[in-house]
Amino acid sequence: QVQLVESGGGLVQPGGSLRLSCAASGSIASIYTMGWYRQAPGKQRELVARITSSGSTNYADSAMGRFTISRDNAKNTVYLQMNSLKPEDTAVYYCNALITTAQTMAVTRNYWGQGTQVTVSS
Repeated sequence: QVQLVESGGGLVQPGGSLRLSCAASGSIASIYTMGWYRQAPGKQRELVARITSSGSTNYADSAMGRFTISRDNAKNTVYLQMNSLKPEDTAVYYCNALITTAQTMAVTRNYWGQGTQVTVSS
């Protein structure tokens, strides 16, 4: 079994910062691209940022210049540093990772975390 567990969400005032973490655990052989998505009420889930195993990154326009994605491959963990937060950043943030399992019948597929709420409000 593979699990992604997010942490770091919460309530923050406009202009504030939060750092999200997502740790992958279980029977893992390899982790490829890891990313963060978000879903606001009444809206579709959207990409925020993603990072390859070699460290290449890409960001949504809304995140560019304010958010930074990084990863620690030794810890199977991806981070999202969010600065200058705005009310429109309010959403449930989900971690995603493309993982090959370390099993006899190895499987490569996308895994999702359970989500962490980020609320930006005064």
